[in-house]
Amino acid sequence: MYLLEIERMDLGTDVKAVGLDLTENDQNREPARGEDAAHIWSRVLGATAGEQPWALDFFSHVERVRDYCDQHQIPYRQATGRSIVVPAPETNRLEALIKRFESETFGARAGALVSPAAEGDQELERQLARRGLDAYHAAFPRYFFCAICAFEDGSLVLLSEKLWASEVVRRVRPAVEGLSVEVRLPS
Repeated sequence: MYLLEIERMDLGTDVKAVGLDLTENDQNREPARGEDAAHIWSRVLGATAGEQPWALDFFSHVERVRDYCDQHQIPYRQATGRSIVVPAPETNRLEALIKRFESETFGARAGALVSPAAEGDQELERQLARRGLDAYHAAFPRYFFCAICAFEDGSLVLLSEKLWASEVVRRVRPAVEGLSVEVRLPS
């Protein structure tokens, strides 16, 4: 059994954030990892984005990500020499991608700027390659959300002016129903 706690985070006056922590539901509360965690996180990402177009952002180890995507026929876009954008992979491919790169920190974003009709957010993609996830700080207001995926630590941090913790719970609960995970706001 797993526990997914979703709560508002205080990251300063200029950032609205929601933290999601996936742990083993026991006295040790170790971060959930591996196949079960990847299965849960893949559903959480899709449910949180809802109807919004979304994508993953990789800005380190891009050669390994590119090779993996090529081998598994996962579409991607080489955004810059040092960043790759993977548009909303189907759930089973997303799950495998998360499991494979669980030990890496990468990003996700959702909103109109991610749509197939958009040509990408070139400024953000350059900043991701240069500054890593710190680039989301200035960009997140333009998106439905920007997310920091640190799944090895059992963590997903959503930067969003449009989502709040109770809305994330409402979106995620039905998506993980039957997966042996309790979704809740911390008491």
